[in-house]
Amino acid sequence: MRILIVEDERKLAAFLKKGLNQEGFSVDVEHDAAGALRRLEEGAVDLVVLDVNLPDQDGFAVLRTMRRDGVSVPVLMLTARDSIDDKVKGLESGANDYLTKPFSFRELAARVRVLLRPAGQSGDTLTAWDLTLDVHARRATRQGTTVPLTNKEFALLEVLMRSPNRPVSRVRLWDHAWEGSYEVDSNVLDVHMARLRKKIDGAYKVKLIQTVHGIGYQMAIPKKP
Repeated sequence: MRILIVEDERKLAAFLKKGLNQEGFSVDVEHDAAGALRRLEEGAVDLVVLDVNLPDQDGFAVLRTMRRDGVSVPVLMLTARDSIDDKVKGLESGANDYLTKPFSFRELAARVRVLLRPAGQSGDTLTAWDLTLDVHARRATRQGTTVPLTNKEFALLEVLMRSPNRPVSRVRLWDHAWEGSYEVDSNVLDVHMARLRKKIDGAYKVKLIQTVHGIGYQMAIPKKP
């Protein structure tokens, strides 16, 4: 998945690029409206993180141009403005979501993942190939057979299934399964992942959980013939 960040604050843009790269996304950055529109003409963008306050024209104008030109990719708007009128204006211009500065990177990343969620993927029932995860009931099944999971294994599997075919960083896995504690030894994560992979993939020909060297792991869903 490729994300375009349009943000004139260069330090913030660099911070967001680094963080989203660590989440497994490919990221391009533009610092003004003209550069953003040129980049969008080239295509190959799956989501735009768009600041309202740009030096040449505001983000609302960029968004209106995008929608007028038929660019339908999701847009998450960033702004220091927090009035209801500005939020309504952004949404009416075609934004999919709106985040007011200052914000936490965790919240931005969560909103990005929701906007990039595959169509038909509900928040309570996740599906990957022949694996199903009922988040509400906390029950995993593969080919109709229940897979018993510990709490940590369930948390790790949920993160992977919410980002199908995208690498999930070790930081994100730790953050979710260990609730933000970064004192967890990396070997502990690997041990839990090894146990999870044995339960999910051990008895099946199609292996869904893969290691992504230098990043973390991913739920790799093969294309159906």
